[in-house]
Amino acid sequence: MPATTLHHESRARDLLRRMFDAAIASAQPALCVPPYVPSPESLGKGRLIVIGAGKASAAMARAVEDHWTGPLSGLVVTRYGYSVPCDRIEIVEAAHPVPDAAGLAAAQRMLEVVKDLNADDVVLCLISGGGSSLLPLPLPGLTLEHKQAVNRALLKSGATISEMNCVRRHLSAIKGGRLGVACHPARVITLLISDVPGDDPINIASGPTVADPTRCVDALAIVKRHGIELPPEVRAVLESGHGESVKPGDSRLARNAVHMVATPQMALEAAASMARNAGYGAYILGDALEGEARDVGKVLAGMALQVAERGQPVQAPCVLLSGGETTVTLRGNGSGGRNVECLLSMGIALGGHPRIHALAGDTDGVDGVAEIAGAFIGPDTLARAHALGLKPSDSLNDNDGHGFFGKLGDAVVTGPTLTNVNDFRAILID
Repeated sequence: MPATTLHHESRARDLLRRMFDAAIASAQPALCVPPYVPSPESLGKGRLIVIGAGKASAAMARAVEDHWTGPLSGLVVTRYGYSVPCDRIEIVEAAHPVPDAAGLAAAQRMLEVVKDLNADDVVLCLISGGGSSLLPLPLPGLTLEHKQAVNRALLKSGATISEMNCVRRHLSAIKGGRLGVACHPARVITLLISDVPGDDPINIASGPTVADPTRCVDALAIVKRHGIELPPEVRAVLESGHGESVKPGDSRLARNAVHMVATPQMALEAAASMARNAGYGAYILGDALEGEARDVGKVLAGMALQVAERGQPVQAPCVLLSGGETTVTLRGNGSGGRNVECLLSMGIALGGHPRIHALAGDTDGVDGVAEIAGAFIGPDTLARAHALGLKPSDSLNDNDGHGFFGKLGDAVVTGPTLTNVNDFRAILID
């Protein structure tokens, strides 16, 4: 490869990675949580109790400790590897995306922590993406094994995150507003880092402290739509209505407040600013794109080609940014995630266009179940793959995005980012 081409490739990758890093930095709890921490004066004679769950929750707890000088206690559960040392708030680690016994025990203990509070007390609830799996306390009559089986089936089904969380809420003893009710009569302040399209609080960690307008019949419709086999005990809970969640208008949630402290849109705006500072036009296509990852990849490729070849609807040089949460219906046995699946499909559709580079990654640093955030593609991706004997279409059909990009050395690895504002996609067009 000529030196000038190598330099251009390096420059494009560097800018894409700096945009990704800027998106992640904008959602760091140390930056976005402190403005929402209540003042000691606002509590009066009440206590402050901190609870929470999610991939960012431990870092959120650390931010609270750093900005609170009064008495403080609490319990937060995060993903293995995402713990942040805290002095007064206990941090527990558990499994994601399939729950485990550690998450079950943490959820049970969290309900104990908020038991017997009074009306002067304030509960600060720190919620981010991943909390659904980290608080897997089932309703009476169900077990952790039931929750694990349903979670695995949902992850393979191609259901959207809102659909998955609707089902989860109606099988849970702590989600769907039930944790908020358990805190009554204390006042609850919920701080949310959104990882869901549309930023609906009920879908972030399945809404443990907020009222839920959906019903068991909605969960059953989702199960039927995606052909999910349910254990008999699980189906009985949904069909009987015993899984109904806390509904809007419940007086026990009347004193509660909810604040969105970081969102996918904020992250995309930070990346756009980085691109503009580098001399590129920056255009946010949407922060809530959903659909099959491979289909979204094709559509994004079509948009990029229209810009590159037609100058429509915008002129190059520019960057097209998008967020949201795509889905993958598993058909193969490879190692992958929705971001690398989207990117591989995009790369195939681009056909090695000489002026288009892209990065796709999950802002929590984990795409699928691998400790890999995502990957890069460039004009030479397909040629290098063919030189190694790789067949991109075969890798896509086997859901093997991580295997494909790993062999090319094009994986993006961040380690635990301690935040989670969903998927990030940037297409750079020169």
